[in-house]
Amino acid sequence: MLAVLFIAVYISNASYDVGIPSAAGTGVVNNETGEWNHYGATKKGTRFAATDQINLENVDQLERAWEIRTGVPGAFKGTPIQVGDGLYLCTGQNIILSLKIQTPGEERWRFNPEIDTPRIGFWDTCRGVTYYEAPNFRSLGVCEERIFTATTDARLIAVNKNTGEPCSDFGNNGEISLLPGMGDVEPGFYFVTSPPTIASDVLVLGGWVFDNVRTNEPSGVVRGFDPISGDLLWAWDMGREDRAGLPPEGDTYTRGTPNVWSLTSADDELGLIYLPTGNATPDYWGGHRTEAMERYASSIVALDARTGRVRWHYQTVHHDIFDYDVPSQPSLVDVPINGEIRKAVIVPTKRAEIFMFDRETGEPLTEIQELPVPQTNLSDETSSLTQPFSVGMPNFAHDYIREADMWGITPMDQALCRIQYRNLRYEGPLTPPTTGGTLLYPGVAGGMNWGSVAIDEVNHLMVVNSMHNPMVIRLYPQEEVTGDEILGVGGTQLGTPYAAYSFFFLSPIFTPCLKPPYGEMAVVDLANQEVLWQRGLGTAKEQGPFGIQSNLPIPMGMFYSAGSMVSGGGLIFMGGVADSTMRAINILNGEEVWTDPLPSSSAATPMTYVSPETGKQYVIVTVPSSGGGLTLENQVDTAADSQEGGYVIAYALPD
Repeated sequence: MLAVLFIAVYISNASYDVGIPSAAGTGVVNNETGEWNHYGATKKGTRFAATDQINLENVDQLERAWEIRTGVPGAFKGTPIQVGDGLYLCTGQNIILSLKIQTPGEERWRFNPEIDTPRIGFWDTCRGVTYYEAPNFRSLGVCEERIFTATTDARLIAVNKNTGEPCSDFGNNGEISLLPGMGDVEPGFYFVTSPPTIASDVLVLGGWVFDNVRTNEPSGVVRGFDPISGDLLWAWDMGREDRAGLPPEGDTYTRGTPNVWSLTSADDELGLIYLPTGNATPDYWGGHRTEAMERYASSIVALDARTGRVRWHYQTVHHDIFDYDVPSQPSLVDVPINGEIRKAVIVPTKRAEIFMFDRETGEPLTEIQELPVPQTNLSDETSSLTQPFSVGMPNFAHDYIREADMWGITPMDQALCRIQYRNLRYEGPLTPPTTGGTLLYPGVAGGMNWGSVAIDEVNHLMVVNSMHNPMVIRLYPQEEVTGDEILGVGGTQLGTPYAAYSFFFLSPIFTPCLKPPYGEMAVVDLANQEVLWQRGLGTAKEQGPFGIQSNLPIPMGMFYSAGSMVSGGGLIFMGGVADSTMRAINILNGEEVWTDPLPSSSAATPMTYVSPETGKQYVIVTVPSSGGGLTLENQVDTAADSQEGGYVIAYALPD
């Protein structure tokens, strides 16, 4: 009731400028060119377009304007960017597509890098591409505008924006290898799934290490390249911060250091790039870790974009033995705090905690407390006595999971969940892994994950997607491992005393043991750090025992994949909830104001653009041919449908 009253007061006072069509009707977005030419709209990563052409008054008229099939089977997690009269996106296998805007959906060109990657893990994942326009004095008439992709077989590739042909002046005929300096890299153990970032005219990227298999895995080095020539400009090696270039012959970048697998953001005025870091590999035991593996793990790190040197950093989890790497793209936004506009960086975490810092200095803008946490009971492990809790910002996790929170479709599976709960170690947040089994909540998928948050920059409203998805973590002494114990996202952890089991907290019939909701959306007023509303999204129609769809549209608040986009029309767009539905949501009260059924749940964040040809606004969502959203079981589509590839679906108002 108080929440309803709170929202009503805000609306009645007209505190937020949303949902009102602009007088000019031009639908100008929030950057200088009026385009969505970065993964998160701009380098700030806010996923916001100020255009209000589609708004609360007319969204019920939204309809499909066009759609295409990519012809690429497999994963499809790419969010398009828009530059001029074209859309540019990557499908699975790092294939880049260029689509015409003036002829909606028509393919202009495609580029196939023909990746050579073992089909394990995220072998065909590509989340987006990067656009760069060379300054006139550097272009030399070759590839003046270029599109970059970084591949899952560790290459960085540049193609001509207009033709899709490789840029001959970049590296070796348009590509460079990311393996020099890495030492021994087994196939599939080092790859890139997120688009690089152009920061102060430097092409910056990290990489994903196939972690939790063994110690001494490849380095998590972050590198900056010349976007014209492909030359290495600097390397940030956490174990050799004094060395900015390639290691000397016979040496490598420091192995086993945390990696930066997710998306990064940049502030060119400050000359900084913001990195969300992972934890050192393996995930669930850290007795072997060095200072280089620990110092920057599970942190937000601000690097000087031109030199690659650290300006400031903050660690969100000390001695992370929980797989609580920071997964979300940091969001840069100017926020009114205590009557002063502050340049902030917002850092969502898997713990469902959100940290906010001054993006120039790293000073916390909201209160953070170091609080006592449960301690390890393993004689050969250590754990931090305290952990940082962002008490000045809303936390989107349950305070504590109790036996009474166990849930089931039948009394029997609920009872079995209660028994399982009693047999697991659980003492609240950050309960360490144990050989007897630990309940880890939030789970390793979050809380928040790589979908990050979306921010209405005009009204300082932050859209948060969070999940309630506990995991069971169990460590097995290596001498007792037979091979059957390692399931889910656990791993062999060779070189440590323990292998790890890590899987969802499920009943014997493969339904969640925790009561719903499992996925929620919320909106936070950043000016006062108050939650305006919070609710579950989605129904259980595609979920059920043993992976059998129930076809029951029961609203439960379901798991989700990817993130949301917000517009100046007062609307949040989201297609990643695990019930195959595209949604438009009123940012002020959480009401679903429009829906459209999708072929599958989207695995990508939506985007929007205004056609420079017609002035018309479009909303775009990409959808895989099957099994896109986060589910507890694999979904299998027909072979024919899979071969046709994923969907690019565009929505617009009728003419």
